[in-house]
Amino acid sequence: MESADQTRLNIAPLAANTSLRTLAYDAIKKAITEMDMYGQESEIRLDERQLSQDLGVSRTPIREALTVLEQEGFVRSVPRRGIFVVRKSKGEIIEMIIVWAALESMAARLAAERARDDDIAQLRDMFHDFDDDAPSEHMNEYSDANIRFHQTIIRLSGCQMIAEMTANLFIHIRGIRAVSVRQENRSERSLQEHRAIIAALVARDADLAERLVREHTLGLAAHVEKHGRFPS
Repeated sequence: MESADQTRLNIAPLAANTSLRTLAYDAIKKAITEMDMYGQESEIRLDERQLSQDLGVSRTPIREALTVLEQEGFVRSVPRRGIFVVRKSKGEIIEMIIVWAALESMAARLAAERARDDDIAQLRDMFHDFDDDAPSEHMNEYSDANIRFHQTIIRLSGCQMIAEMTANLFIHIRGIRAVSVRQENRSERSLQEHRAIIAALVARDADLAERLVREHTLGLAAHVEKHGRFPS
């Protein structure tokens, strides 16, 4: 078994304007969502004491927040070992991507029918920085744009239920995309597919937008199946 890394999350002290448990929960969940959880092979262990120091609160609201996060499946408690960020197995990841493909493809259909022209234009603006330079030359920036692109399609659907259903999937989908976009020259292909999706949305071609988003995301599932190295 790989040794666990004790990870310090990127979080700031809390303001005392609501319950400390709620604030701690929000801060820790946000930090977990934004971390590169699949970019390392070893387990990711959280330190209650360090979280308490970073957030500027006692360990009680930290424990309460971690209990809620464990109930929601974001962390797991291992007796005598500590609290660990939950990472999915390869099989679970592929299933999550398939579900995401179904939800985001419907979001793209709805966006083609509902979204305002200027909102769709924002999707194109995300990739202006890569008109002259290949995304592989700016991988951190492209990876961030890639994540925002998929989040924006969900938002432009105008469907709150899709947004809610994808919210807890996103923590894992984000991490998977951040790793995979750096492999097998996927960033170049990803950019081409994104531009085709945007063109379909601009043309208000709901059928094409839905199909392209579904194929794009299922391509990620195929890549993970072939190349992914994730927890067993």
